[in-house]
Amino acid sequence: MKTMQKTGSVLALTALLALAGCETMAPANTSVGTAYPQSSYGAYTGYGVVQSIELVQQGSSGVGAGAVVGGIVGGILGNQVGGGRGNTAATVLGAAGGAYAGHELEKRNQPQANAYKFNIRMQDGSYQSVMQPTIDDIRVGDRVRIDNGVARRY
Repeated sequence: MKTMQKTGSVLALTALLALAGCETMAPANTSVGTAYPQSSYGAYTGYGVVQSIELVQQGSSGVGAGAVVGGIVGGILGNQVGGGRGNTAATVLGAAGGAYAGHELEKRNQPQANAYKFNIRMQDGSYQSVMQPTIDDIRVGDRVRIDNGVARRY
């Protein structure tokens, strides 16, 4: 009976860690900043001048398989330590530590992608930031049109 309770605790913790990976992430090409009039399709078109361009390193920030596998292995190893409440604490700490270690290993092994953040002063005086994977020959001071979250020279 005691083994079934331990197994149940490990499985419950594993399920919790797996659900943590179910977060929604914004697409890489979304714009942020001041709210603008939107069409019924969520698209914004506006004109402005590029004020600055920043190179941004992007990587996955979600919880992936490394954290889940690390949590399972850590929970199993922690379950082998101690007895009673100490065993439960060791199982929880082992799962948490394993999940963290697995996440860090997975993060280090993923290729980093570059993106460009364009800070644009719009015609109405407001500012908007747009992230996109390429610079498309856009320079500071260029006039751009933002269409569906993408800046293009005009």
